[in-house]
Formats: sequence, C-alpha cells, structure tokens
Amino acid sequence: MKILPIKTKSKHYNIYIGHNIISKLNLITKKEKIGFEKSLIVYDQKVPKKFLEKIKSRLNSDVKLTFLFKASEKNKNIKYVQSLLEILFKNNFTRNDVILCLGGGISGDLAAFAASIYKRGLKFINVPSTLLSQVDSSIGGKAGVNNKFGKNLIGSFYQPDLVVSDTKILESLPEREIICGYAEIFKHSLIQNKKLFLYLNKNIKNILKLEKKTIEKIILESCKIKKQIVEKDEKEKNLRKSLNLGHTFGHAYEATLNYSKKLNHGEAVLFGIMSSTKLSKKLKLLNNKDFQLIMSHLSLLNFTNLKKIISKKDVNKVVNFMITDKKNTSNKINFITLKKIGKANINTQLSISIVKNFINSELLK
Repeated sequence: MKILPIKTKSKHYNIYIGHNIISKLNLITKKEKIGFEKSLIVYDQKVPKKFLEKIKSRLNSDVKLTFLFKASEKNKNIKYVQSLLEILFKNNFTRNDVILCLGGGISGDLAAFAASIYKRGLKFINVPSTLLSQVDSSIGGKAGVNNKFGKNLIGSFYQPDLVVSDTKILESLPEREIICGYAEIFKHSLIQNKKLFLYLNKNIKNILKLEKKTIEKIILESCKIKKQIVEKDEKEKNLRKSLNLGHTFGHAYEATLNYSKKLNHGEAVLFGIMSSTKLSKKLKLLNNKDFQLIMSHLSLLNFTNLKKIISKKDVNKVVNFMITDKKNTSNKINFITLKKIGKANINTQLSISIVKNFINSELLK
C-alpha cells in the first residue's frame, strides 16, 4: 500500500493506493483521525455490490445511509444534487458527518459538490472505482454538475478528506473503461513527464491488462504529476490549466453527441488529445518527431479518426460548445497545446473562424 500526501492551501489529505485496501477502511479512517456519527454512501450502480457491503461493514458510524446513483453525464445535474441534500437534511447531518462516494468521476463530482454546499461543507471521502477517477478526477478538488449550456459549469473547488484507491475494484471494469482511464494517464505524460510517456509506450499491454505491479506503479506516477500541479495551482489560475489538454475539444465532442453512450469521457479526451496534437503541429509548436510518436501511440488505441464520431454538419455545434468553455477569457477560444512531449502551452487563443477552419480542413478531411 502506497500513501501519497496532497497539500493544497485549503486542505491537506492523503491518497491511499493498493490492492484490496477498502477492507482496511476502518483502520485508515482511524489513522487519519476522520470521525463521524452519520455517513451517506453515494454509490454507482455499476460497482459490484460486494464492494458496497465491504465498505458498509468497515465504516465506523452509527447511521449508514446509501444512495444508488445511475451515473451518466445526463444524470450529473442539479436535480440529483438536490436529492442528496434532501437526504442530508431529513437525517439532520452535521458538518462533522460524511459523504462517501464509491464510484467513478461522475459520481465523485456529484457527491463532492453536494458535500461542498451542504451547510457550507461536510466531510468527504472518495473511493474511486474507475481507473479514470483513481488517476485524475479524485485528485484536486474539482466538484460540479452539468447543465444545458455545457459540462461542469455549476461547481466548486472542494478537497476531500481522504481518497482510497483500491486497484481490486478495477478488475470489475470492462476494457472500454480501462482505456478511458488510460486517457488521463497518457495526458499526464504528455504535459509533464516524457519518461512516463516512454514507459507507457513499452508497457501499454500490461497496463490495459491491469497487471498488478504495473498498474499500481502507473496510478502512483500519474497521481504524482497531478499532485505537483494541484499543489502549485489549486484554483486553476495558471499551471493547472495544462491538465485540460484535450478537454476543450473533448468536452465539445461529448456535448455535441448529447453525452450519449457512444462516447465516454475518457474516449472524448483521447479524441481531444489527438485534435490538440494536430493543432500543435499545425501551429508549428510541436516538432514532427514528437507528433509522430504521439499519433503512433494513439493509433495503438484506435483513436486517430475523428470522423467516427463527428461529421462536418456537427462543426458549428462543436464550436458553439467550445465558446462556453470555462477557460476562455475573451471572445477567442483557449486551447492547451504541446511544445514537446512533457511540456504544454496553457494559453493558445484562436478566433472562432480559425477553429472552424481547422476542424473542417485538418480533423475531418
């Protein structure tokens, strides 16, 4: 079991990474001095019940309530936040009680946002159940929900009190979900760590097969990258923007498809990374050698052809969603681009007409 400390201005907490460690949840919360009388477990319906039962048996609380959440981008909305708040109010939770989330990034975003606004904040424990949430969304304190205007536009920054990443839970995931998580690991290597990129190139098969030592190493290394960034820039004023590589494109692709099951978030990020890589090359920011290395890696995952999901008739819709992106500070669209493998540009601003032309001529040619 590995312990990775996260130290932000608003809160210090630990991430525990290991195999079958939720069986030690009672010991971990005791060690972390996280006490509570009441707990609300928000759990994703896709998580096998045995993990929920194990957590319930290991929680040191007098009242243990559960909330089954059918996790999807469509359901990540203010209505479900209201449902959680109602349970908390009806059962008179205090700020010393806890919401525990057992689920992926969507469930974690919803549960953390509810925790952040209930009586201005109660305790929050995250037990991420997907590879994507273990390496990305469970770290850094972003919480929020979607609305008709776009993704994660209603939200807050709210750090958890504890994160417990159990790699045994990952064994229940289909390969599609593993690839979604891999997208964020791949992104971390591109923005911060070329050594990690080269390791991924050599070990991609073992990672996707969840080989025990390899997967624990890769989760830890990926978390270290996000830790370094979040500790320096908790509220995304500067450096943290680099974590959005592929996301301006990716979020727009998701929204254009109305968050359908045809395209998961991690898949959208991979298509977004491909798009950002091509944009970086087009703007002469990224050299051809690194461009070819990245595109070759994406081809191993089969994420190089945007026409699989988007057609030319969708371009206006894609760009309209980009215009509402949180990172924009003017009437231009802001992209994260690449200087080289391991180094990103955080403020590449382009006009709407240039973006439309790029998507039509370079991505959908």
